[in-house]
Amino acid sequence: MHAASGNPLGSSRPRQEGPTDLRLVPPALAAWATAALTLGASPGWTIGVVAVCLIVAGGLLVTGRNRERVVSHRDRSEADRMRGEPDRSHSGSGRMRAGPERSHGELGRGSGGSDGGRGERDWDRVDPERGYAEPHRSHGEPGRWRGESDRGRGDLDRGRGDSDRRRAQPGRNRAAPERGHGESDCSRAKPERSHSEPVRNRAEQDRNRAAPEAHRARRLLLWRTWPKASVAAVLLCVAAAAASGGLHGADLRRGPVPELARQYTEVTADVEVTSDPRLTRPRIRGAHAAPTAVLLNAEVRRIEQPDGTVTATRTPVLVIVTVGSGSGDGAVAGPDSGKAQRSPWLSLLPSTEVRVAARVVPELGDGGRVAAVLRVQGSGPPRVVGEPSGAQRFAGELRAGLRAATEGLEPDARALLPGLVVGDTSRIPPELDEAFKATDLTHLLAVSGANFTILLALLIGPPGLAQRAERRGLAPRLGIPLRATAVLGGALSLGFVIVCRPDPSVLRAAACGSIALLAIATGRRRSLIPALATAVLLLVLYDPWLSRSYGFLLSVLATGALLTLAPRWSAALQRRRVPPRLAEALAAAGAAQAVCAPVVVVLSARVSLVAVPCNLLAEFAVAPATVLGFMTLATALWAMPVAKALAWCASWPAGWIADIARTGAAVPGAGVDWPDSWAGALLLACVTVVLVLVGRRLLWHPWLSAACGLLLLLVLVQPAPLTRVITGWPPPGWRFAMCDVGQGDAMVLAAGDGAGVVVDAGPDPVLVDRCLRTLGITRIPLVVLTHFHADHVAGLAGVLRGRSVGAIETTDFEEPLDQAEFVHRQAAARRIPVTRAVAGERRRTGALDWRVLWPPPRPAPTPEGPNDSSVALFVRSAGLTLLLLGDLEPPAQQALLRSPAGAALGGVDVLKVAHHGSAYQDPELIRRAAPRLALISAGADNPYGHPAPSTVAALRAGGATVLSTDEHGAMAVAGERDRLWVAGA
Repeated sequence: MHAASGNPLGSSRPRQEGPTDLRLVPPALAAWATAALTLGASPGWTIGVVAVCLIVAGGLLVTGRNRERVVSHRDRSEADRMRGEPDRSHSGSGRMRAGPERSHGELGRGSGGSDGGRGERDWDRVDPERGYAEPHRSHGEPGRWRGESDRGRGDLDRGRGDSDRRRAQPGRNRAAPERGHGESDCSRAKPERSHSEPVRNRAEQDRNRAAPEAHRARRLLLWRTWPKASVAAVLLCVAAAAASGGLHGADLRRGPVPELARQYTEVTADVEVTSDPRLTRPRIRGAHAAPTAVLLNAEVRRIEQPDGTVTATRTPVLVIVTVGSGSGDGAVAGPDSGKAQRSPWLSLLPSTEVRVAARVVPELGDGGRVAAVLRVQGSGPPRVVGEPSGAQRFAGELRAGLRAATEGLEPDARALLPGLVVGDTSRIPPELDEAFKATDLTHLLAVSGANFTILLALLIGPPGLAQRAERRGLAPRLGIPLRATAVLGGALSLGFVIVCRPDPSVLRAAACGSIALLAIATGRRRSLIPALATAVLLLVLYDPWLSRSYGFLLSVLATGALLTLAPRWSAALQRRRVPPRLAEALAAAGAAQAVCAPVVVVLSARVSLVAVPCNLLAEFAVAPATVLGFMTLATALWAMPVAKALAWCASWPAGWIADIARTGAAVPGAGVDWPDSWAGALLLACVTVVLVLVGRRLLWHPWLSAACGLLLLLVLVQPAPLTRVITGWPPPGWRFAMCDVGQGDAMVLAAGDGAGVVVDAGPDPVLVDRCLRTLGITRIPLVVLTHFHADHVAGLAGVLRGRSVGAIETTDFEEPLDQAEFVHRQAAARRIPVTRAVAGERRRTGALDWRVLWPPPRPAPTPEGPNDSSVALFVRSAGLTLLLLGDLEPPAQQALLRSPAGAALGGVDVLKVAHHGSAYQDPELIRRAAPRLALISAGADNPYGHPAPSTVAALRAGGATVLSTDEHGAMAVAGERDRLWVAGA
């Protein structure tokens, strides 16, 4: 394409490719499936597969080669006969097969008899290499092609000027009247010649004509034998994939590490780090958060067993280093939080070799890419025995400079920008991560082909001018020739892989990004399917573990959708008068979502209904954020003030993307629960096909399309009045609601229109946020955190998200310390005052009135634990009385009854049972409270046996109706003292 343009920068209007070549697709898919299967196969099976495939492929290739020799010999004999040379098929005769003298009317006739050479002309009508008809001119239409394909049309249009010049030459492409039976094709195309013309000229013409016919015969041979070659190619790719998968799978069984893991042996090992260190996300286990740990992928190079045996090996492992107590701080779930911030393990670079004392344990999962897990003993600094490579040190300096340049930005931009540029997601808080998952924007949090394409598009131009890309990029403006531009792009690609780490996901992004770059540079979408198949094949052979990666599958599916479905959908939308840019964006987002949704639902058990609009809105900010982020990365080492200015500019589009994710996730109907199985994926695929077919017809009916759009909008927004009418939740006049947040507490006291006092936040910010949204709570005068256990405070970020909060009230016993620090950080980040509850305190807002019963004021005996320091409240709401006991245990319950505040305690309408309904309850408190309704917040199938049968029996014996969230979900209490009723969500 470029060579024909005569310009070092290439043609401004490169031609389109012909029909899509799918010959590489079967080998790529076969290699993919084979690699996935042979990773866990035994060596015998792997060797057998490789041997069988090689033998069968070799047989097919030999058979095809023999057939080629036979047909080639026949072609040479026919060509010799036409040239009048000796017939080589009879080696001893030396006879000449000179045919009868021909007139000019028989010039094109061969040995086929009196049919005018039609048998030979059949070769002209099929081009086996291109797959469409060779030129066959019709009467009165010189230069036209019959049976042409798309590629033929493109070639003809491009060469129309040449055709005009040929028609102007004598004897070339001249229109002639319809020939008779005795006329040949050549007689119609040649000028009239005298019968006295020497035979020598006719023989020369015969020889010139025989050469292209012999060439066409060879191409016909290839066309006739292609199935054998294709099957052989598939078998060879299967053999290569089986060999690669078998070798990589053998790494997990090689050496002493697997056997030591089965024995839980303590060893000393030298390991080479192969990934960036990363922190575990905060996880709640009962009342406590799991300890924070650093995870590293590594390879064991040397291992010393307890008996002194030293073995050199090369086994992939996962290293887990506990660095501190858990923290529920979703806002800084990374190296910036707590003790993890000071851990030297987080500063390790890939290729660094460290010596660790660890216990070898079996892998937690099944079928993973590590042979064992090394649990490092102690949280001291790592002992480095081998420095990282120079390339990794330089990449680490670049990444550190980017983090330093983004340090002073807003929290969302500070967390998101490193992820957009180099895939550094260590600063992404859990609630933002969940928002990106809910809106299917997670591909932006990791390095993807889109980032790579945007970066390299600076060299060749914007995607909107794909057919003239060489003319509009930075390279032609700087006078860089096309070949030098390609070399520069390759160097930039290599640097991209090094800075973002050569992990499988980065390699996948570089390959798929290169495909998108090829589309921008050439505008030949239809020829990119072979390129995609080649990328898949090479990557699977290089790293067979990609064949089992969901991320790799999603990347390939999305790229394939952009290359196949998106152009067709865009053209269809443009035919319906949709603006071209909008049509392209809609088609790209819709095609990727339609193809990837069945796989995503297997991972998340949820179908996002806001994915397409959120991706459309975020698309406008991705390019500027990425470009400015890379400029920040490039300038941070030598001009930090410039880098900080660029980072500030990049924070605007990055913040926009974060806002889109949070807003989309906050939509009440953002997603629909779906079965997380492959059967569910197949069902979703069928539903998607039906919706696409129906949608094509709806586009022809504007009013019906508008009605469907309005219905979808109502499903997404779910207006409170409409939702209340349809679902009955929340019930009218509700006074108290208990949210279903799993094993934890989260309650709401109604305090007016859209307002409520929140008591505890539960363990999950997503669940409590969803509960408050369904209740319509937008304003919170007070958040009461009864105590600092994680199942009561870890969801605080979800309570504060997008709502006006007046104050936070807590107990004065700040244990566990990490959870107390988390609460104070959350409050300080939003400038919310924090106060301490003391017995005797009384507050009122609207029709809501409450008194604090516990804890007692200081000085007071030190409680035995956080549970006994829980804030207990006595609440009045429109005639109803409620007693909320937090997690008080029997010693504190008895002390409460003896206190002045508890002495006046009488019967109540609603009792929130202490400590999730555990068996540790004071019978006297239950008898004194005498509740009509007892509510228990407990998680389904929790390991603690909550609620305890003995507690439920004691409450029912006192005349109470007992309901729990593990059986009934979220519940809301409404009514008055003489009429009390409960509604479930």
